[in-house]
Amino acid sequence: MTQILTLRRPDDWHLHLRDGAMLAAVLPETTRHFGRAIIMPNLVPPVVTSAQAAAYRARILAAGDGRFEPLMTLYLTEESDPEDIAAAHASGLITAVKLYPAGATTNSSSGVANFDNVRACLEKMAEIGLPLCVHGEVVDADVDIFDREAVFIDRVLDPIRRATPGLRVVMEHITTSDGVDYVKSSDSGDLGATITTHHLVINRNHILVGGIKPHYYCLPVAKRESHRLALRVAATSGDARFFLGTDSAPHTDPNKESACGCAGCFTATNTMSILAEVFEQDGALERLEAFTSRNGPAFYRLPVNEDSITLSRGEAVIYPDKIETEDGAVTVFDPGFPLHWRVSN
Repeated sequence: MTQILTLRRPDDWHLHLRDGAMLAAVLPETTRHFGRAIIMPNLVPPVVTSAQAAAYRARILAAGDGRFEPLMTLYLTEESDPEDIAAAHASGLITAVKLYPAGATTNSSSGVANFDNVRACLEKMAEIGLPLCVHGEVVDADVDIFDREAVFIDRVLDPIRRATPGLRVVMEHITTSDGVDYVKSSDSGDLGATITTHHLVINRNHILVGGIKPHYYCLPVAKRESHRLALRVAATSGDARFFLGTDSAPHTDPNKESACGCAGCFTATNTMSILAEVFEQDGALERLEAFTSRNGPAFYRLPVNEDSITLSRGEAVIYPDKIETEDGAVTVFDPGFPLHWRVSN
């Protein structure tokens, strides 16, 4: 059995850092293991303009360790300016643009309701090769929450891609076999998908059986076991179209455990140990580096990180249950099984 595993330093292609005291507290949980991350722009107010992205990037760098590189995004709204987007991309400030359907998840009220109103932005992005990161769910009241991803593919994403040839799209945090199959149906090189750590581990039973488990509640919500298994096959396959995006999303415990708890799992702290365990369980440790460190850079047309991390297998690793912040405690995701892989830099 493999006891030592050395990987190129991984990247996180979907990360929430928040701002202020929360940013300062949770950023080290990512920078400890990851070289870069795509930073989500759903602050309050959202990061809509290049000036706002530059200011947010400066705050992240000021709170960081000097080694971590935040890859900034702009929040797409129906008022977004295609030329501002293009200028931000040309300057190297942004790496992608984020599409939230209005009301789909935390701080998404400024998102897109009428997709015709962002067509000019999408066409400009296709022209300049700037990726669109998509939260792939419809929000129609008549669509079951467990069907929102599949319906989004049919009603929104596929029509957008057909109408905008060359648009490079990342389907973020896919949760269904439908998402896996749609990504695999494209050989254009213009479609990829991130898969989270927690969606490889939990299904909807983990959230609901034996009482509601708020720290397993996220959006998109975890689905049936058959979908979780489809995600495991995709992630561990080595297929370059699938790569890690943790969607690690810190909320304080009172906000998670309230009568209307916030959506999000905080996985930054222990993701690499969990993934090593998952890939070992599936007999795919030799493909962990592709998922965490190589496929994402290839899609984003960036070099892999020059340095590496080492994972060693031994006695169970004990991670903290919570991360303390000035805003309150944030609970670290519990995979529900022992973690035997320890990360060293």
